[in-house]
Amino acid sequence: MSAMRLAAAFLSVAMFSTAPTRADEAEFYKGKTVKMIVGFGPGGGYDAYARMLAPYFSKRLGATVVVENQPGAGSLAALNRLYAAPPDGLQMMLVNGTAAALSQIVGVSAVKYDLGKMTHIATVSVSPWLWLVPKGSPIQSIADARKASGDILWGAGGPIDGMSDGAQVTCEALALKCRVVLGYKGSNDVALALARNEMASLYVSDTSANNYVRAGDVRPVANMSRKRSRFFPSLPTVFETEKLSPESEWLLDFHSTVQDLGRIITLPPNIPAARLAFLQEAAKQMLTDKELMEEGEKSQRYIDFVDAAATTKNVDKVINQLTPAQRARVSKVTEIEKK
Repeated sequence: MSAMRLAAAFLSVAMFSTAPTRADEAEFYKGKTVKMIVGFGPGGGYDAYARMLAPYFSKRLGATVVVENQPGAGSLAALNRLYAAPPDGLQMMLVNGTAAALSQIVGVSAVKYDLGKMTHIATVSVSPWLWLVPKGSPIQSIADARKASGDILWGAGGPIDGMSDGAQVTCEALALKCRVVLGYKGSNDVALALARNEMASLYVSDTSANNYVRAGDVRPVANMSRKRSRFFPSLPTVFETEKLSPESEWLLDFHSTVQDLGRIITLPPNIPAARLAFLQEAAKQMLTDKELMEEGEKSQRYIDFVDAAATTKNVDKVINQLTPAQRARVSKVTEIEKK
């Protein structure tokens, strides 16, 4: 027995001594090139964020981080490729987690990935989402919106762009008569339509809302998230002002969690544990770097770091923990086209 215990001890020491260390992972990345993939073309918001992050991540990894644009299918094509990529930690993606999650939930045919199985090392930014109306709108409150004689017109781009699904969830949860008008190029165009009184409402992140409100043509009616906005701290959340049914509260909370996936940094499934820990620490150091946060403030590309554990928990909540009945309800409410 003593000999067996001794052999086991030697085996344990040998296994421990050969386990990868932080120094090993640092050596692995030294001199290598890491791709930070963006599923959209150059010049957009995700591209700008990625290019801001890349040099800071390079510093933490000891590697060269390059941004690679892979547009297609609203970024789903790039996410499909990443899902099937080798789990070596040399490719990652700044993902629109909201669109990625909703596309998977409702069964969009272009989806070949499983967000619940992928590796998530951080959330870069999280924004509350607001309901905006034209400055001269008779809608001063949610109660006013319920009294509207006809359909409230919400502008949006496509069937899964944050604006459209947010409007649909808002109208369902608050029992409003609404119609979502698709076809706008982005929230800038919808905000212009509000200023011209061509549209009645816009569902948008508070960072964008801040710019539109400051222009003087629109104003906020409600904060549709749990967290108050840094730009509109006196604007209460819908959870503070409304007496919601359990079903409506669940729907709004679910959608808020999906929105909180905002900009997440994602890798393929099955990244080795030691490499994953190294990447998570590097992401944390990067996203809590004072210089980066100040740069983000100046450029209005704000950093709201959420660590790997909380990010993964949010993904798990909206993907893996969703019951078939809840999935069906979300699909019906959002009415997203399956392409």
